[in-house]
Amino acid sequence: MECCTKNNNKSSEHTEHEVAHEDNQSKHSHSGCGDHGSSEGWTDSAANFLRRFWIVTVLLIPLVLTNEMTAGLLGIGDVITYAKWIGFITATVIFGFALIFFQHASHEIRSGKYGMMTLVSLAVGSGYLFSVASTFLPALEVEFYLEISTLIWVLLFGHYLEAKSSVAAGDALEEVSKLLPSTARVFVDGEEKTVQIESLKVGDIVLVKPGEKIPADGTVSEGGASVDESLISGESKPISKKQGDKVTAGSICVDGALTITLARVGEHSTVGQIKQLIKDARATKPRSQKIADRAAGILTFVALIAAIITLLVWFLLMGESFVFGITLAITVLVIACPHALGLAIPAVTTITATLTAKNGIFIKNMAKIETIKKAGYVIFDKTGTLTKGEFGVTSVSSVTGMSEDELLRIAASLEQHSSHIIGLSIVKHAKKLSANLVEPKQFKNFAGKGVSGTIDGQEYHIGNSTLMRDIGVEDGDMARHDKQDRAETQIFISKDKKIIGVIYLADEIKKEAFDAVRKLHDMSVKVAMLTGDRKNVARSVANELKIDTYFAEVLPEDKYKYIRSLQEKGNTVIMVGDGVNDAPALTQADVGVAIGAGTDIALEAGDVILTRNNPEDIARLIFLGRAVKSKMVQNLLWALGYNVVAIPAAAGAFAAWGFFLRPEIGALLMSASTVIVVINALSLKKIKLG
Repeated sequence: MECCTKNNNKSSEHTEHEVAHEDNQSKHSHSGCGDHGSSEGWTDSAANFLRRFWIVTVLLIPLVLTNEMTAGLLGIGDVITYAKWIGFITATVIFGFALIFFQHASHEIRSGKYGMMTLVSLAVGSGYLFSVASTFLPALEVEFYLEISTLIWVLLFGHYLEAKSSVAAGDALEEVSKLLPSTARVFVDGEEKTVQIESLKVGDIVLVKPGEKIPADGTVSEGGASVDESLISGESKPISKKQGDKVTAGSICVDGALTITLARVGEHSTVGQIKQLIKDARATKPRSQKIADRAAGILTFVALIAAIITLLVWFLLMGESFVFGITLAITVLVIACPHALGLAIPAVTTITATLTAKNGIFIKNMAKIETIKKAGYVIFDKTGTLTKGEFGVTSVSSVTGMSEDELLRIAASLEQHSSHIIGLSIVKHAKKLSANLVEPKQFKNFAGKGVSGTIDGQEYHIGNSTLMRDIGVEDGDMARHDKQDRAETQIFISKDKKIIGVIYLADEIKKEAFDAVRKLHDMSVKVAMLTGDRKNVARSVANELKIDTYFAEVLPEDKYKYIRSLQEKGNTVIMVGDGVNDAPALTQADVGVAIGAGTDIALEAGDVILTRNNPEDIARLIFLGRAVKSKMVQNLLWALGYNVVAIPAAAGAFAAWGFFLRPEIGALLMSASTVIVVINALSLKKIKLG
């Protein structure tokens, strides 16, 4: 298949044009392996096949009327005199409408992927050429123009049904495209103008009124409104947006009006990134697809060999006429077309991509869908995934006579430059109490442990017990102030290697976490938890959620080791993290899931991206993985099983019972088998993931 080469410097609208052209090209790759292109390509293909079908329907009329049996019934036997030439002329015109099969067959042959179009072309071509030879060489005696023309007629209608079925399966890219409006209100020299969305550029100022969709990512420069981001992030409640807040393409302005300065447009916007993820995923194949591809290629040669053997056996060994033998051989070629096998997996993955995109789930590599199905362990990062990640300071304890307010002021001053959720929570609490924070000097961050800095000429450290031990705080001093009985997070403050105070914080467990763990257990999947928190805090959360195992006091850079330990015991592991801090762990896992991406879906880490921060989506993902794998297996079994029975039947294996298949009946059965595969895949749409 020829591809368009993109220039990264081109405008977004030109890129969209190239993508459309690329998708349109893909419909020409019509191999048995089943690259059927986009739904747009299939829509054009469906209309093309239907148009050809109706023309051939009309052209069949003279062929039917000149058939000996039909002419006898209608009392128009005189036309039989000219039947040979009427058949030749009409069938030649009909054969012209079948050249589309030969075009696709040439693509298969050039790419070395022999498939259904190769077989169809051989069947139609050999039947037509034999009839033409018989027309000009009377010694051959028999033409079957009507049979070959009927075969073409059935094949055209069958391909129309298949194309329509593929369109019905849906296209994830088309669904995402619906998120954006077609036009936008742009201020040009102070005047409001309506322009096509493709013409938007960074820096444009747009107006979005109530009920309208936001055309691109940007920042609110004026106004305020509630914005519905459910189509993008899955967040069901409208979010209040005011001046300075970021907004996302595809979101809906529920009330009020927003003036927005655009920051990311076209392929760089959130919707553009989602499209790119889907395109990347569509370029990947599940393992089952690779098996189907190989089987389709093998089946093509099996059918060719079976057709030759059929002709030789019936003509040379069984003593039947050459016409009889070649008719069965043609039937073998037609009925063995591996179209059902080629569509078995793509039909399922197409619907899967659409279904997941609608639910805020983006699978970067479709090969992972089969791994997801086999999951034996799901490991959650605790903070922000199973818990809300909204730490609240429950108490401050001074152990040296320093006031609690002063202790909090020092801690918050140090944590001002920290990006950790605990540090942010301490700062937030201090500001709520109107603490007078100062700028720390010689600030230093210890990843996963804490921070240090100088306040009022004194050096302080604030962090967990690991940091305290690292800087030389004595174990006895630690033991006196480490309250192991409290199921809260403890943050120590030290000066001169002595503990001077402790801040206690608590994080609430998400209610969705309880349902997530229960559903995973119902599917016989074990649950583990990773956290940098203390053992007693981890134990408390694990016991409350009924988690199978937990790993506490784990540094971010060491998380992957615990995943590897479970893998070494034979477990298929899914790791669920934030996609940034957990990148090494996500990479180590059999499937890495970046959860809570929201509108920032362009995360590098993770095989799967979930826009919502809802742990229940993991249970939904595994449920979907199992359903998808089941459909793949069903389709493969049907496609292979059909050929196991159909090829011998077409070759005349059941002749002893008087059962033979004609080419046109074989074509109907071949088309029906393909439609069955697509209908089975379409049943995935009934799955409720919400």
